[in-house]
Amino acid sequence: MAPPKPRAGIYELYWTFASRRQAAFEARVAGRPYPWTDDPIIQVFKFCNVYRATDRVSQYMIRDVAYGTDRDTTARDRIFQITAFRTFSRIATWKALIEELGGAPRLVHLESGEFGQALDRVRDRFGTLYTGAFILCANKAFGFQEKHRNHVALFRHMFIDNACAERVMQAPTLGDVVELLQRFPLMGPFMAYQTAIDLNYSDVLDFNENDFTQAGPGALRGLKKAFTSLGDFSPSDAILWMVDTQQIEFERLQLPFTGLFGRSLHAIDCQGLFCELDKYCREAAPELVSARSRIKARYQGANEALDLFFPPKWNLPTGSAIAGHAVNGSGRIPKSTKSRLDQQTLDLFR
Repeated sequence: MAPPKPRAGIYELYWTFASRRQAAFEARVAGRPYPWTDDPIIQVFKFCNVYRATDRVSQYMIRDVAYGTDRDTTARDRIFQITAFRTFSRIATWKALIEELGGAPRLVHLESGEFGQALDRVRDRFGTLYTGAFILCANKAFGFQEKHRNHVALFRHMFIDNACAERVMQAPTLGDVVELLQRFPLMGPFMAYQTAIDLNYSDVLDFNENDFTQAGPGALRGLKKAFTSLGDFSPSDAILWMVDTQQIEFERLQLPFTGLFGRSLHAIDCQGLFCELDKYCREAAPELVSARSRIKARYQGANEALDLFFPPKWNLPTGSAIAGHAVNGSGRIPKSTKSRLDQQTLDLFR
């Protein structure tokens, strides 16, 4: 198979961004004051963390949803909770639901109608239930005018009528979980993939994240910028190729990168990095035209301490134990690496 053909300068920028963005994250974890990088673009604009599991919403999902301490929660309930939380991806919505229901939403609440009623009240309080992080299918698949009512009907269809939780637990591969989820209305391929990754963070599933990946819209734009051609590779193949070559490329480009306390980039992280590369290039290489022409969100600044929690099965340090682990370093680009980047990109790092 013919491999992808890198676009000179932009392909290198993928790895450079990963190194510098991770270094900024590590500097913040270490308690250093802002700014955590000398990269002018990362200083000004908002970018997701290199590792999906370290982003704020994912952190809440892992700690408080996937590994929540509600005694009455079963494995079937947990799968419903994770699916519902990722659909809204809004922490305030989930906290309000817990308040309304007197505990984490469970399948008994979904079946009795209490979940939908609680969601109505939360919508009335906040005016919105969803984050803007994901593009959701917004059609009226179940005949309701309100988007959240269609999602309540979807959850009933999945978990009450079609035993989705049981089928998830019986799925032989991560790809099979994604395929199962995306068959349901309103899910879509990318949301199904994101939900499957969240389920795999929990102790309900334990697949290798590199067994399957799926490029979202942002990642597809990033792939077009990083490569002039994908050769014989599919977008998923190209993402997994990045997973396989990461150590070689970081060493070749002399970029500091020690991973997430030793955890290497996985497919979900490399997929997300292509999305962030697309955003970064809107400032670093605006001549690469895509469907999006500017970065919408500017970084607001946040100096509160991070209390990180990861799936226990990863065997990574969490909470106060993180303080004893060395961080990456400055993330500055070595001169030998700078020479490989085009002049317009280089100007941003002076």
